[in-house]
Amino acid sequence: MAMDWQARLKEYLAPRTQLVNAALEDYLSEFPPLPRVLPEAMRYAALGAGKRLRPILCIAAAEALGGAAEQVIPTACAIECIHAFSLVHDDLPAMDNDRLRRGQPTVWVKYGEAMAILAGDALFAKAFELLAEQARLSPPERVAQALHLIATASGIHGMCGGQVEDILCEGQTISAEQLQFIHAHKTGALIRASVLSGAILAGADAAQQAALDVYSRALGLAFQIADDILDETAPTEQMGKPAGSDRAHRKATYPALFGLEGARARAQQAKQEAIDALQPFDTRADPLRWLAVYAVERTH
Repeated sequence: MAMDWQARLKEYLAPRTQLVNAALEDYLSEFPPLPRVLPEAMRYAALGAGKRLRPILCIAAAEALGGAAEQVIPTACAIECIHAFSLVHDDLPAMDNDRLRRGQPTVWVKYGEAMAILAGDALFAKAFELLAEQARLSPPERVAQALHLIATASGIHGMCGGQVEDILCEGQTISAEQLQFIHAHKTGALIRASVLSGAILAGADAAQQAALDVYSRALGLAFQIADDILDETAPTEQMGKPAGSDRAHRKATYPALFGLEGARARAQQAKQEAIDALQPFDTRADPLRWLAVYAVERTH
């Protein structure tokens, strides 16, 4: 059974990851001769060997409702640009001060801090260019709803808000509620926006959106708890980024609060909540089910 979902997910991911990578390559090749360096830094940040989880979730949610990957590709790529921007800024000396990402030097190490900040800013702006492109493929009211979701997930009510609390809680003893806030905002918000934007663009009704809201929140939590566990247990070579980084920065994590076994149990619980939320959907939602299992079973 384990190999079954893995093989099927691998088969599902291959063409869609290729589609996302080709589209990103295309979108990030349209630059003028000036300015120098910045386009290269943007491409380095966004085109590396990432999992492409968020754009795939956008596509999988659209397909679960009968949509096609090609119909949501601008939005899927916009979300990946926002994710890349967040990682570039996360790695900066003022934040996590990480020198390695996806097995390569981080953007600030390779291009300098100023260029890394600007590359992140430019990727964030590029995302909204791509969301405007989506209006050529989808009804304007759906695009507006998706855009609002993604923008909200990126700012004070999402990633930025979660990152602030993450920074303020370093080295402190925090409650389970505070930890859940950090994870739900820093990581979960963009995962939720990825799923819901794909569903909305494919015409999801209120009940379908509600079910996918539950799914995406649980998935985001499962994914981040698994990240916390991997930071404690996986070697640097396997992770592609420094092992033990969370502990070194005295970050608020599930293993720190609940221990490794407690964290694993909570990840499994969140995974099951995500899968259960998909009961109203038919087999077209199977990739979303496999991705929930992958979120906690992955090794990097």
